[in-house]
Amino acid sequence: MTITIAIDGPAAAGKGTISKAVAARFGYGHLDTGLLYRAVGARVLDGESPLEAAENLRPEDLTREDLRSADAARSASQVAALPDVRAALVDFQRAFARRQGGAVLDGRDIGTVICPEAEVKLFVTASDAVRADRRYREMAATGAEVTPEGVLADLRERDARDSARATAPLKPAEDAVVLDTSEMEIGEAVAQAVAVIEAAIASTQMRDDDPA
Repeated sequence: MTITIAIDGPAAAGKGTISKAVAARFGYGHLDTGLLYRAVGARVLDGESPLEAAENLRPEDLTREDLRSADAARSASQVAALPDVRAALVDFQRAFARRQGGAVLDGRDIGTVICPEAEVKLFVTASDAVRADRRYREMAATGAEVTPEGVLADLRERDARDSARATAPLKPAEDAVVLDTSEMEIGEAVAQAVAVIEAAIASTQMRDDDPA
């Protein structure tokens, strides 16, 4: 059975960690679609045009060491607002989503645009303060010169840009289950996500087994 799990949400809400854990739990393939845009953004910072960068994206671009930098994040958010860039990356994401054995994709428009027919849709969120603190500690641990105030400002700027863009704005799918991780430890968040997914898979299996 092919199962697609779409996990969306803003930066530092926990969707990436949850997605990896869920993929490992069910044995599904995992795609961090944000890395696609970060890789395009990094190539733009190297001097390419956004569309050229998207069309020439290579697998090795997804392993660049600078993809988690603040510069790459800002560039990713900027190129992600361009319709031609998003269109260039759609086919890759949709093909991965329907791979045999199941797939988990996390991003910002998976449940709304890339995989609107996904069997499971989650929207992972958290308060601005919690997300900024998580991102600050993550970046500071790598030696990046950042401040809590600067990280919060960058996060809010990106949220505004992602939510306001005309193409594929950041928002929950109408049938997505919203998971607010503000007061959760990661284990609790993963457990809740697994419970939602198991219920959805069971429902899908029942429909498939129904002869009517």
